[in-house]
Amino acid sequence: MATIDLRTEIKEFLSSRRARIAPERAGLPAYGGNRRVKGLRREEVALLAGVSVDYYVRMERGSLTGASDGVLDALASALQLDEAERDHLFHLARQSRTPSGPRRRRPAATVRPALQQVLDAITDAPAWICNGRYDVLAMNQPARALYSPVLADTRRPANTARFVYLDPEAAKTFFVDYDRIACDVAAKLRMEAGRDPHDEELMALVDELSTRSELFRQRWASQDVRLHRSGRKRVHHPVVGQLDLDVESMEMPAEPGLLLNVYTAPAGTATADGLALLVSWAASQERLATEIQALS
Repeated sequence: MATIDLRTEIKEFLSSRRARIAPERAGLPAYGGNRRVKGLRREEVALLAGVSVDYYVRMERGSLTGASDGVLDALASALQLDEAERDHLFHLARQSRTPSGPRRRRPAATVRPALQQVLDAITDAPAWICNGRYDVLAMNQPARALYSPVLADTRRPANTARFVYLDPEAAKTFFVDYDRIACDVAAKLRMEAGRDPHDEELMALVDELSTRSELFRQRWASQDVRLHRSGRKRVHHPVVGQLDLDVESMEMPAEPGLLLNVYTAPAGTATADGLALLVSWAASQERLATEIQALS
């Protein structure tokens, strides 16, 4: 079973962020072109963060236990972290301050009937609920139709990370921007691991993907992190063709850890027409989980 060792996680995250920043980018003199390290030296990060070299070295060796929020903010600025990376740093620090404990199995994820009613009330747009592990927990009928390639695998709950990395040929056909999607999925899983390194199901998923996918191992090793945010997703559906969808991904305060995702398109566009056709087609199907298998 894969585990997240916090000290190793902190060390690799900080060193990877330090390595990507050239001195000139940080406003520091390079002192010649022959540098033995890639990116900034530890003493340069310490200077930029306003801490002693020894203190920064201890942090990069995996010790964030005593780091105050002010120090973490200064370190995030020195390393030019984006919003997701800064949040990840704070998650790692928060976990470092918490007494270590055994990995825990979360209760089986369920969606309240009222939430399913909300999804079903959205009749003209695909809408679905997932957790941070990419488990698909609830969908409306248009979402089941849209994500029919993902649902063709009978394993439940369906998981889009498994689809992306363990069924790459189908995923490349479905996701027009497959490379970006693959990067984002790994980065969001790492963000979730920093938030809750003792989630047994998450560690099992990371272990499975690492064992079976070289691409996932590469993306996981990059230490990149991403937030779940709104954006654009392009998919190629086997029935209605390409859809360029606007995605709204929303946290649910009453259901911590769950995300509501809704896909729409501007009126009068080809994608809006395609969504209307998808909704019409979905209404004519009796079983939406396996129609791709039926089509093939």
